[in-house]
Amino acid sequence: MEINIENNQTQVEITDDILQLIRTAVERCMELEEFSRPYEINIYLVDNEYIKELNSKFRNIDSPTDVLSFPMVNMVNGKIINLEGDIDIGTEAVILGDIVISMEKVLSQSQEFDHSFERELAFLVTHGVYHLLGYDHEVVDDTMFERQYEVLNTMGLGR
Repeated sequence: MEINIENNQTQVEITDDILQLIRTAVERCMELEEFSRPYEINIYLVDNEYIKELNSKFRNIDSPTDVLSFPMVNMVNGKIINLEGDIDIGTEAVILGDIVISMEKVLSQSQEFDHSFERELAFLVTHGVYHLLGYDHEVVDDTMFERQYEVLNTMGLGR
């Protein structure tokens, strides 16, 4: 597995503990899904202005959101439908896609929802991962959120 994290924001000092929290959240999602193939996920930590630009460009929304996912593999509920060349030839890893997280939103939402910065960050990471895996919270069932909460509980970040 390869989890690439790029810090492109100015609001939060990104410590080794934060990097480990992000990696652990991704790994726990993939373990829960029993995803056995090598995989690659890119995570970008950004400011509100940058995620607002992405929302405007890709979603026709003129405001920042907390997390965006850009899947590279066609998946539904954790199962690959087809790969269409989304393999890193050097490592044979499935390139699942990119997750973009507004660290400004992590800060503000942790205060708004009255929980820790770590819990909010882990929630947004898991949310992004589950979108890459083809889960959708817009459907009737709560499977995506249930899986997210299960991951947070295993990390000691449940409510």
